[in-house]
Amino acid sequence: MGILDDLKQDKILIGDGAMGTLLHSYGSDWCFEELNLSHSDQIFNIHRAYIEAGANIIQTNTYAANYIKLERYGLQDQVKEINTAAVRLAKKAAGDHAYVVGTIGGIRGIKPHTITMDEIKRTFREQLYCLLSEDLDGILLETFYDLEELETVLSIARKETALPIIAQVSLEETGYMQNRTNITEAFTRLESQGADIIGINCRLGPYHMLSTLEEVPLPKQAYLSAYPNASLPSYVDGKLHYESDADYFKECARSFREQGIRLLGGCCGTTPAHIEAFSNELESVPPIKEKEVKKRQTPQAAVQSVDPGPPPLHEKIKKEQSIIVELDPPRKLDTTRYMEGAKALKDAGIDAITLADNSLASPRICNTAVGSIVKEQIGLRPLIHITCRDRNLIGLQSHIMGLHTLGIRDVLAVTGDPTKVGDFPGASSVYDVTSFELIKIIKQFNQGISLSGKELDQRTNFSVGAAFNPNVRYIDKAVERLEKKVECGADYFISQPVFSKEKLLEIHEAVKHLDVPIYIGIMPLTSSKNADFLHHEVPGIKLSSEVRERMAKYKDDRKRASQEGVDIAKSLLDTAIGLFNGIYLVTPFMRYSMTVELARYARDHHLNQSSRRLQNV
Repeated sequence: MGILDDLKQDKILIGDGAMGTLLHSYGSDWCFEELNLSHSDQIFNIHRAYIEAGANIIQTNTYAANYIKLERYGLQDQVKEINTAAVRLAKKAAGDHAYVVGTIGGIRGIKPHTITMDEIKRTFREQLYCLLSEDLDGILLETFYDLEELETVLSIARKETALPIIAQVSLEETGYMQNRTNITEAFTRLESQGADIIGINCRLGPYHMLSTLEEVPLPKQAYLSAYPNASLPSYVDGKLHYESDADYFKECARSFREQGIRLLGGCCGTTPAHIEAFSNELESVPPIKEKEVKKRQTPQAAVQSVDPGPPPLHEKIKKEQSIIVELDPPRKLDTTRYMEGAKALKDAGIDAITLADNSLASPRICNTAVGSIVKEQIGLRPLIHITCRDRNLIGLQSHIMGLHTLGIRDVLAVTGDPTKVGDFPGASSVYDVTSFELIKIIKQFNQGISLSGKELDQRTNFSVGAAFNPNVRYIDKAVERLEKKVECGADYFISQPVFSKEKLLEIHEAVKHLDVPIYIGIMPLTSSKNADFLHHEVPGIKLSSEVRERMAKYKDDRKRASQEGVDIAKSLLDTAIGLFNGIYLVTPFMRYSMTVELARYARDHHLNQSSRRLQNV
């Protein structure tokens, strides 16, 4: 007899509950899977507690026992040892009283993923073989947000074993996976790939999980499973707490049966008391054979923003010269001088003012607030930098929606300087995503879909810029990063400041194959000290010896040094304008008069070039 034999005999099986919840309650805060080795008695006792509560199926403590996740703890070389110990502990606890399934958890979560499918395949095979080398009753694939990942590993598992396979997805919204695949379609695909039991686990409590199951028909060959969380969690004293009691699970047990569930267990926050409630309520209760399926209304397609705004910068730069200027928001609350500078730059004919997001990890007035004021009061287009440093996935998405609501359409997606370089080195750097992933998120908003897959009712229309650091030893490596950012959806690039004609020529040659335009960075130096600081201490900026020597000549003459900095920048513009349509001027220390002069010079230079071309024609 086995799991499928019991199901064919019209039994409802009861799974176990959360392992991590109980380990947390015991004070464990490290790698749970390693406890199979160092605290085997704890793991054994938890298995026994769930069996005594009525679980017919228990899972091995191997959810994250794979190379990629164990690597976080330096345990990547103990994959076999940890998985083997986990199976033997579970089997010892189960005896003849429960089935044991080997658990393999999903690797890709809700965050945009950078882990390749080849890496996932290698990692999955290693863990699968470790589990299959022991005598198991089945395999449980659980908490998969990414349907592609689950289908991939399911196909591998199905070829490697005839054991029953349970395949469970985790949803981002009632009825839908994060890529907007309807749950019914997901189940159909998993059943066709050979899953014996298909279901949902984690993220949702009973209420939302039951709402999802209402639209799921009974499978033709497979069986349905559900492992709900205890409730929505609260965060107290640095730990997640689940408030749901076991009586609520008892009330929900028959509702799960009415939706056709044949394997019912628990996920985050559940305890033996929750499993006992399920077991007591469904003991000797037969499963249903037919159900009425609730049809979900098809969501309306998102419409384009009612205010598309002016043509995006990346379209303008492809047709003609475009000049943008960075003028960082003030460090202090008085914005008078800043607004004077923004007005002067607009009068100089620039196309946009770019506002960094707390550059060098030092606090400034919010760039969105300043950009919105510049847009409304001066009529100058703001280009808002968005860093990955300061906001988690929730904050980033909220920020993107806020920019759209303010009518700001131009953004630059950047990683952001780490907090260690700024005024508050003890502050946290979030970095939930990379700049590559941030670009993908913003472009997904342009499709009217949030990161979690929810419709936004409107499609944003952001023009997404990305950063380019050409000041590296091997520029081909930097260009490879550009190519990856193009694949992610970048519309154009803005480079770090360049300080030599040779580098400008090298960049032009290296990027000429790209179909994505570039704003080349030019920044006037203000003094010899400024030049040395930029060269030695600011990431991504290198100055030539010639430039530093020119600035050193006037180290005791501030006014003449500033003019020398402008002259150097003008000579660079002479070369840059012939190579690139886009010019990006960086204003040093709020000295906007320098970038005003350079913007006018660049505009006049371009007009003179155009005039000469017309005369030649």
